[in-house]
Amino acid sequence: MSDRGMGLRDPAVDEAFLNGLPKAELHVHIEGTLEPEMMFGLAQRNGIALRYASVEEARRAYDFADLQSFLDLYYEGMGVLLHERDFYDLTLAYLEKAAGQGVRHAEIFFDPQAHTGRGVPFETAVTGIRNALTDGESRLGLSTRLNMCFLRHLSADEAMQTLREALPFKGWIAAVGLDSSEVGHPPEDFKAVFEEAARHDFLKVAHAGEEGPPEYIRQALDDLGAVRIDHGVRCMEDAALVGRLREERVPLTVCPLSNVRLRCFPTMGEHPAKRMLEEGLCVTVNCDDPAYFGGYVVENYAALRDGLDFGREDFRAVAENSFKASFLDEGEKKRRLQELASYLGA
Repeated sequence: MSDRGMGLRDPAVDEAFLNGLPKAELHVHIEGTLEPEMMFGLAQRNGIALRYASVEEARRAYDFADLQSFLDLYYEGMGVLLHERDFYDLTLAYLEKAAGQGVRHAEIFFDPQAHTGRGVPFETAVTGIRNALTDGESRLGLSTRLNMCFLRHLSADEAMQTLREALPFKGWIAAVGLDSSEVGHPPEDFKAVFEEAARHDFLKVAHAGEEGPPEYIRQALDDLGAVRIDHGVRCMEDAALVGRLREERVPLTVCPLSNVRLRCFPTMGEHPAKRMLEEGLCVTVNCDDPAYFGGYVVENYAALRDGLDFGREDFRAVAENSFKASFLDEGEKKRRLQELASYLGA
């Protein structure tokens, strides 16, 4: 029987260590940081009626059977985001939380179609987020990148239209990605959109291998040209794919609490993050949609400590990977890695 999850914790890896550990966050959806308290506050500010009577009732609804049951609530919740100020407040609140958890660099997703589809202009969302990122960098000292996702449950033609809407704001958006309901919506469907994005010099990432099969990871790499895979945990079902990911050093932005809350794995002790590291994969640890899944990046680190006996060297590896896998320039990566080494005394 494995000792994982049996409480054999490295005593040096306490909350203070995890909070202080310099790290990058590469997989967080800004709409997924909408805490119930802020949801109620924005609803009141914008004159929107919620179906929940209280914050507590809303939190009780955060019990998901799968990805789709989460997405249904997720899209409903973001209906309170109407004005530039709403997106600003949401983004700045996340940055303040992240900075307090040792995040030195954050790469943030947003879902423009989830807003334009309900009448909120692209410009409203991206300007509010961008202004908060700019203010957060100056006030909090962390660097940021903004990445835009296409919703895969909508058509490729709609994604192409969203790409066109993004072009006037190209200087604010580093990469395009692909998210939402995975099963039945393979990456190959969006090949033309990603080819067009490449012509405009966007970097490319994609959610793949969360609920979808390992083949979706291959498609994200080969058909979309993704340089980073978001989630990717089902790669472990395919030894040849694991070998390719290891050889090509493809970063995987793993979100442990999300994977368990969405029933991809029954318990944290059954999550493959430790085995992925042991296989030499470029694993990073991130929070995904923290308001819905029970924690921000440090809570995800702590879950790996408690459920998979991650120790100091495991956390060194995932923190190093987070900077190496980021879209920072090489000089800034080196500076952050030096800061990490200093923190760890090596």
